[in-house]
Amino acid sequence: MRFGYARVSTSEQNLGLQLDALKAERCERVFQETVSSRRAERPELRALLGQLRAGDEIVVYKLDRLARSTMQLLEMMEDLGRRDVAVRSIHEPWADTSTAHGKMIMTVFAGVAEFERDLIRQRTLDGRKAALARGVRFGRPPRLSKAQREHLLGAWRSGTPPAELAEIFDVSTDTIYRAIKAAQA
Repeated sequence: MRFGYARVSTSEQNLGLQLDALKAERCERVFQETVSSRRAERPELRALLGQLRAGDEIVVYKLDRLARSTMQLLEMMEDLGRRDVAVRSIHEPWADTSTAHGKMIMTVFAGVAEFERDLIRQRTLDGRKAALARGVRFGRPPRLSKAQREHLLGAWRSGTPPAELAEIFDVSTDTIYRAIKAAQA
């Protein structure tokens, strides 16, 4: 079955151009929505993806209607390829995964994207190692200063209950217990 998918980002935009093009492509059913691609929740796209079967085809006016980033698009294409669903873009004739050429181009794009992910991962690891060597602390800053922790431990040792200490220091009781546990270690 040939499905169409049309999307515009705002209600001021018009789906007409996309719908006319999808009609000319003889799409049997067209899913349409007005929602920004930045929103994770796109109910019509989810509905479309949920009813696809092997041998189906999705036709879009442009690839950017499907996904907001190259990475997101490639992940979707990979998933659809595993399910034997073709994707074709009207305005990007090279993007037709029902042909050998289209599959090859998407494979090259996926390889480039994977290479980019690996580079980003390596740069992140290198940056983290360098920051650690400079003494940078990662994570949330401690809720209690060293002086507060010492005061807290003294009060706890003299019998002040953790719940009361939590009120005094305006932190959760979990924070109090973590401070006590860290001091005992």
